[in-house]
Amino acid sequence: MQVSGDADYCTRLQTLSEGSVRRNFNPYLDIPWDSAEFKVTENDPRWVLAADSDPIGMSPWYQAQPLEKQIAIGMWRQANVAKAGLQFENMLIRGILNYTFWVPNGSPEYRYCMHEAVEECNHTLMFQELVNHAGVDVPGLVRWLRWMHWLPPLCASPMPVFFFMMVLCGEEPIDHMQKSILREGKPIHPVMERVMAIHVAEEARHISFAHEFLRRRIPEMKRLNRFGLSIIYPLSFRLAASLIAKPPRSFWREFEIPRSVKKEIYWRAPASRAMLSEIYGDVRMLAADTGLMNPIARILWRVLRIDGRASRYRSEPARQALSVG
Repeated sequence: MQVSGDADYCTRLQTLSEGSVRRNFNPYLDIPWDSAEFKVTENDPRWVLAADSDPIGMSPWYQAQPLEKQIAIGMWRQANVAKAGLQFENMLIRGILNYTFWVPNGSPEYRYCMHEAVEECNHTLMFQELVNHAGVDVPGLVRWLRWMHWLPPLCASPMPVFFFMMVLCGEEPIDHMQKSILREGKPIHPVMERVMAIHVAEEARHISFAHEFLRRRIPEMKRLNRFGLSIIYPLSFRLAASLIAKPPRSFWREFEIPRSVKKEIYWRAPASRAMLSEIYGDVRMLAADTGLMNPIARILWRVLRIDGRASRYRSEPARQALSVG
């Protein structure tokens, strides 16, 4: 699609591209992996999961475990989130390259997408180094999705709206969890804190682009296609929440976590249900602004338990969002 005639859209993409030039990070220059401060050691209580921002950390079962087990679970959990993140971003990079292959000359989307691909490559390096330093052999995403990794990138060229919706499906949960941990102010390991701070800073541009891309294209879709997307939209985000936030089967086996505890954590406990709703305030805002929040879609959001108030602006803090209205 030729977008060069849309001055406002082009200006916003130009701003994002300039931001990528002015503020970018290198995982080997900006993180002192070999420093004593960043060394990962056993029995470091800073790996204990946050009680306010992690579904597992919220669990009374987890909080009742010996400190050593809490630390081991926390290290495995954080390393696996990083591994799942780099696997997702690997698919994202390939999809972006597929999409930009057909972008018309003169389109500002080409430049920004390539900036994003470079940044995502650095994120995969950064996340893999974190996994290596943690010393935990984690699988990342669930097995069936790892085997299907080739499929999402193929959607980017023929179905760009669907692809960039999937981009948000993966980016929003990780971004929400990391921002919540950083805002909580609880002591966390310096290597984890630095990785999350870099990722949140650059991911803000990536999420902004996906929002702008969808705002530009969804209103121009045919009515029937837009209705179909309004149904797929909440289903995809609900699935993504479990794929990103819920550890794979090997995690529950290794730490001998009862099935009843697993079901309570994901997503029966009131605190985890509230978090599930909070994650998607921004995408509910996007759905409302682009005509995807029709009566049937609203029912589906509610049935899936990811309904709630839409954000007033992107990245509105959850606590503020909950205290209003």
